[in-house]
Amino acid sequence: MMSVGTKKIRQTKKPAIEILQLFPYQGEWTENDYFKLPDTNHLVELSEGRIIIKDMPTDEHQKAVMKLSYAIYTFVMEQEIGEVRFSPMPVRLWQNKIREPDIIFMSKEHIDRINSKAWGVPDLAVEVISPSNKNDDKVEKFTEYAKAGITEYWIVDPINLTIEVYLLEKGKYVLKEKKQAGESVSSTVLEGFEFAVDRLK
Repeated sequence: MMSVGTKKIRQTKKPAIEILQLFPYQGEWTENDYFKLPDTNHLVELSEGRIIIKDMPTDEHQKAVMKLSYAIYTFVMEQEIGEVRFSPMPVRLWQNKIREPDIIFMSKEHIDRINSKAWGVPDLAVEVISPSNKNDDKVEKFTEYAKAGITEYWIVDPINLTIEVYLLEKGKYVLKEKKQAGESVSSTVLEGFEFAVDRLK
C-alpha cells in the first residue's frame, strides 16, 4: 500500500526539461550535434538545422523492409558486388543533411563512402512508405536523393502493393517502372535483380 509521503512525492514529480538546455534550438543543429546524440531505437534525421524524430514503423512497414532487404542482401552477397544495410543507418547526403533510408546499397566502386558512423551517398535507396511519411518519401526525399546523386530510388507501398523504380537522369528522377501485385520489378543498379511485388504480402 502506498504511503501518504510516497504519493505526495509522485504527484510533485516533473519532467527534467532542464536537460533541453544541453541541446541546440531547432534550426541550429549541426552534424557534430547530431552525432553526439545518445543511441536510440527511434529513427532520427537532420534537415535544415532541425532534428526530425520519425514515427515508429508499422508492422506492414517492417515486414516489407525485412522481405525486400533480405532479397537484396542475398543477391548482393551472392554476386559480391557491394554492401547492403537497413535502417537505422545514417546517410550523409551533404553537409548537415542526414537521412535514414529504409534500405541502402553501396557498390564496391564506392565502398570508400562507408564509415562506422554513417554512409555517404549510396547507389540505391529504398523507402517503404507509411501514411505518416508519404509526403517525406515522395516529395522531400525524392528531391534530396536526386540532388545528392543517388542513382536509383525505390518507393515501396506495402498497403497498395506497388513499387516505383526511379533512375537519375540529368540530375532528376525519371520513372523507370511502376509495378503492382502479380508483377515484378527489376533494378538497373543491381543488374539481374528482380523482385515480385506479391512478396511484400
